[in-house]
Formats: sequence, C-alpha cells, structure tokens
Amino acid sequence: MEIIAAVEQFITSGRVIDCREYGHGNINTTYLVTLDRKTESHFILQRINTRVFHHPERVMLNMRIATDHARMRREQIRMGADRRWEVPRVITARDGRDHWDAPDGSFWRAISFIDDTVSFDTIKDIRHAEEVGYALGMFHTLLSDLPPESLLDTLEGFHITPGYLKHYHDVLSAYRHGRSPEIDYCTEFVRERSVLAHVLENAKEQGRLLQRTVHGDPKVNNILIDNVTGHAAGIIDLDTVKPGLVHYDIGDCLRSGCNPVGEETAQWRDVRFDTGICRAILKGYLSVAKGFLTESDFEYLYDSVRLLAFELGLRFFTDYLEGNVYFKISGPEHNLVRALVQFKLTESIESQEKPIRRIIADLR
Repeated sequence: MEIIAAVEQFITSGRVIDCREYGHGNINTTYLVTLDRKTESHFILQRINTRVFHHPERVMLNMRIATDHARMRREQIRMGADRRWEVPRVITARDGRDHWDAPDGSFWRAISFIDDTVSFDTIKDIRHAEEVGYALGMFHTLLSDLPPESLLDTLEGFHITPGYLKHYHDVLSAYRHGRSPEIDYCTEFVRERSVLAHVLENAKEQGRLLQRTVHGDPKVNNILIDNVTGHAAGIIDLDTVKPGLVHYDIGDCLRSGCNPVGEETAQWRDVRFDTGICRAILKGYLSVAKGFLTESDFEYLYDSVRLLAFELGLRFFTDYLEGNVYFKISGPEHNLVRALVQFKLTESIESQEKPIRRIIADLR
C-alpha cells in the first residue's frame, strides 16, 4: 500500500503502531505516524499536492534553509523559563534525501512532530490571541536577517493579488453555468473593490515596502500552543515559506484570527471582524517583532488586513467558478460559501477602519 511504503522510507527504528489522517489542510494530505519507541514516537508524513506545488523539491530546499536558520537564531535568543520555541525538523529518508518519490509519481516528506502542543481553528480568548501574534512575530524575528534572495519562489504569484484578479476575470469571462443571488453578490463585490488588489504591490514597486522572508499561511490553526503553559511553542505548515511582504502574513493572521466563527462556517451572514482580538494579536506580534518594522510597514497594516480577506475570498470564488480545481472541498458549493465568508469579513473590516487604524497607532 502506498502509505505504508511511504512510512517505511522514513523509519530507521521502531514499529508502526498507527497511521491516520491528521489536521484539516486544504492542499496536502497529512498523516500522523505513531511508532513503538520511547523517543520521537510520532512524526508527520505528508503527500505534497504537486498540482499546487509544481516543484516540491524547491519547497523542501526553502524549508531546510529557513528551519536551519531559525534554529540557529533561536539559540541566540533568551526566552523566559516558562517559554519554549520549537522549529520543525525535516526527517531524512533512507536514501539520504529530504523526500521520497513514490513509483506512482507522488511526492512524500516527513517532519518531526512537536509534542505536548495543540492548535485551534479559531481564537479561544484574548490570551490565545496574543500568543498567536507572538508566534508570528517570533517567526519573522528569527528569519528577519535571512536574505530573501536565498530562497526560491516556490509558488509564483502567491499573494500577488493583481494576478489573482486577472485570473478571476479570465475565468469569469468563460463561465457559462447558472447564476444565483450569491454568485451575483460575489461578482458585484469584486467589481466594486478591484482597485484594492494593487495596494501592497504598488507600495513594493515604489520601494515603500521591503521584501523579506515570509511564512505565507500563518492561519490560527498553524500556531502550536503548549499544553501546559498556554504559550505559543511553534508555527507549522512551512510549504509556503518564500520571499514576500510580511504584510501578507500579518494580514492573513488577522484575517484568520479575528473571525470568531471561523472561515469554514456555513453561517456566512454572521461573520464579523473582532477588533478586540485584532488588538491582542497585534500586541503579541509587536512584542517581539516591532524592532525591524519601518514607518511604511505600519502605514500599510490596515490595508493588509482588508486586502488579505478580499484576496482569499477572490481565490475561493474563482476556484468555485472554475470547477473547484485548487482547494479541497466537501461539496460543490463549498468554495462559494468560503468566498461569501471572506467577503462578509472584508465588509466588516471596512466598516471598522477607524477603530482598526486607532489600534495600530496605539501599539506603534
């Protein structure tokens, strides 16, 4: 069997007790492997979605560079006695490589499992929100001196909103299926906000925002929380580590964290942006990452929050119109509902622009 064969490529000792699907990722297929040994009795096994990551070996190269650098920097930082920060480790296959190419062409890799931690799909409380922000801030701090040009662009166009907008228009022009009030709402929503797509990329081209090393997908459920202390202990899902703007990460973290009902809710009309959570996440982030941010970085923080919610909604809606070819779905309307959630979140962000800007100003 394919999974068993993949597991065996990364085991040097112990016997497999269990192997089961793990997490709720939209792209890759993930398994938690349990072994009958006393140390490192678990590890993560993943089949990389090569329809999304066309060059998975480049993903692994970036992961090794980033984790090695973060691990080195971590040794230089003093942390409180009740804090720990774990960096995922790439597990070498039997042939010495960082992955295994299966006979059927699938691409497999293994990563160390960070014990005694838990992740959540939504923010539990204000303390949790601060820890989510702290985790992203720690990640950015550890990699702030890693030259972005040392990494490859593993997902060309990722978070480049003008590119998503162009693809959306191409897909929409070819769409020949039925209409609905929800589809009409989404198309009108995008039409009215198309100008938003260029705000961060224009700032980068003007030299106002600098390219750095980014995580790419710092959602709440990618932040690991220590079971005992409740402190952030690590950040996972490093497939999208690449050169980019930290604003992609900050905006995505706030988009994900400040929606109390979560991005997979079916009750999209109830979606709202919680400014209390926003303050807590930014407070945690800036407690460790404030030092490397510029005046221009602060100037574009609000734009990043609004843009990333709009961008994800645009991506979900485009995928729906295109026949659900990118994101994993549980039904044919799944991506449409996801888009509605993000667009409602964008509306809520826009309605609270002044309070959000005030929070940013207060924490500078």
